[in-house]
Amino acid sequence: MSISSGPATVLVCGNLHGHAVKRIGEAFRLVRIERADTSLLSQQDIAAVRAISAFGGIDADFIDAFPNLEIIANFGVGYDSVDAAHAGAKGVMVTNTPDVLTEEVADLTVALLLSTLRELPRAEAWLRQGRWAKEGFYRLSPLSLRGRSIGIFGLGRIGLAVAKRLEAFGVTVAYHNRRPVDGVDYAYHATLKDLAEAVDTLICIAPGGAATEKAINAEILKALGPDGVLVNTGRGTTVDEDALAAALSDGTIAAAGLDVFAHEPYVPQALLDAPHTVLLPHVASASVPTRRAMADLCVDNLVSWFGARKALTPVPETAHVKAK
Repeated sequence: MSISSGPATVLVCGNLHGHAVKRIGEAFRLVRIERADTSLLSQQDIAAVRAISAFGGIDADFIDAFPNLEIIANFGVGYDSVDAAHAGAKGVMVTNTPDVLTEEVADLTVALLLSTLRELPRAEAWLRQGRWAKEGFYRLSPLSLRGRSIGIFGLGRIGLAVAKRLEAFGVTVAYHNRRPVDGVDYAYHATLKDLAEAVDTLICIAPGGAATEKAINAEILKALGPDGVLVNTGRGTTVDEDALAAALSDGTIAAAGLDVFAHEPYVPQALLDAPHTVLLPHVASASVPTRRAMADLCVDNLVSWFGARKALTPVPETAHVKAK
């Protein structure tokens, strides 16, 4: 199970889910550091590390620092902060935690859309502040889900789960991906701008990375129009946050609901100040059952790799990597 006769050494970087840490400690030799920084490790531990588990933040230099590294078990379905392409070129497996969070994130995405359209946080604040009793009913929400057309940017597992939920609301659904998805009847748009022009509600569940960085920019927001609503539960880097704040302030679009931001946990003041927003602290998968399932899959990948010598959920960039 390791280079020596003992259990494999697994390095845990940063604040990993406690259940995952417990399981790693029971099955392997656990080494923990507060961040991905080799100066926090002895040369002996650097040489011993065969696996890394973390919530992202693993770059090429960090990967190269470990001569016996075999696998990086990422906690989360998104892995854009792990240099998976470099890992694949070095023969290092990278895994993520898909599927187990799909339904939870889809639920939250629809909830965020409804909260944004119907101004639910502001309505609750109205009640809690005693204004209902003093001033009367909260105002009629200017926006509604009724009659809306929804565009999904990123029709993967989660995007499909969101689309199926939205069908029950009687709204039309269209989408943009790099290529059409087989077996779906939703209207496909070859460009994001075409999608934005065709709908009044844009839900972003696209992955992060260079290909999608600031894909939702001033041009896309203008195409969405003055009744437009943006919801993002994918990656904060896909949105030009300055352009979004300006679009909300000048009425280019009507509202936005965001669960993710480009430089978490920091949220631009311009977005905090922008009108007609619902802002959440990246909680789409943040329920106890779902995060525990993610932790289990993260560790199950390590157990399978060092036991059966194969990964359960390899990312595409490292699907070719074989255990030595």
